[in-house]
Amino acid sequence: MLADLHTHTSRSDGTCDAAAMAAAARAAGVDVLAVTDHLTLPAAMDPACGCSVAEADLPTLAVEVAAAAEGSPVEVLLGFECDWYPGCEGNVARWSRGAALLLGSVHWIGPQEGGAWIDDPDDLHIWEELGPDEVWRRYAAAWCAACESPAGFDVMAHPDLPFRFSNEGLAPTMDLSATFSAMAECAHDTGRRVEVSTAGLRKGVGAFYPCGALLDAFVRAGVPMTFGSDAHRAEDVAWGLERAHAYAWWHGVRAQEVPGRDGWRSVPL
Repeated sequence: MLADLHTHTSRSDGTCDAAAMAAAARAAGVDVLAVTDHLTLPAAMDPACGCSVAEADLPTLAVEVAAAAEGSPVEVLLGFECDWYPGCEGNVARWSRGAALLLGSVHWIGPQEGGAWIDDPDDLHIWEELGPDEVWRRYAAAWCAACESPAGFDVMAHPDLPFRFSNEGLAPTMDLSATFSAMAECAHDTGRRVEVSTAGLRKGVGAFYPCGALLDAFVRAGVPMTFGSDAHRAEDVAWGLERAHAYAWWHGVRAQEVPGRDGWRSVPL
């Protein structure tokens, strides 16, 4: 089964609409497609709605996804990628109503006012001010706080996102073994699924998210896994998913978690 549970349309920071993403999924042989645009963010974090769905556009997005699903052999689901930040829970609950899937993610470190994005290639000031090791420490703390949050995150996306700039002189120097173990224990203890993403292969990381050492930690902890491309273009839907299955199998993953209109199920790889 091919289930791409992480994709974006032009309603957030993608390039095309839900119909085009569904058509690409059908052409790629995808069985389940989740459209997971970035959920609406507070104005302090995204003042121009440049990377998240404007609150006024949420009903339109739901209609577009439903239309893309109608008559399609692909099971097309409405989801959201929900950024965790302190105090996000009420916003997530209010803005994500009707979604079949919520991806939890951490891109922002710090409070709504005065925090910073860690994956913006045009603004690396937080990396320059804190250094990679401290960015990692703060990210891991935020990631575990997201797992522990009462927000209804079904899956934690790209769990080692700070590797985004590792090949650009911003690799951590500290040993991440204890950090990875803590993240895996937190995911297990809070009942979170974790995503294997192919996005890192397209974005300069040169590796899957999570890296092998972190994936090993999740496997040891018994954390269930999902798969996603993080496609922002139709041509990237399902990109590398079969390679991701092989990668995960080699690290001991034997099943993928797949959502549907009747709930979640575990499907052998």
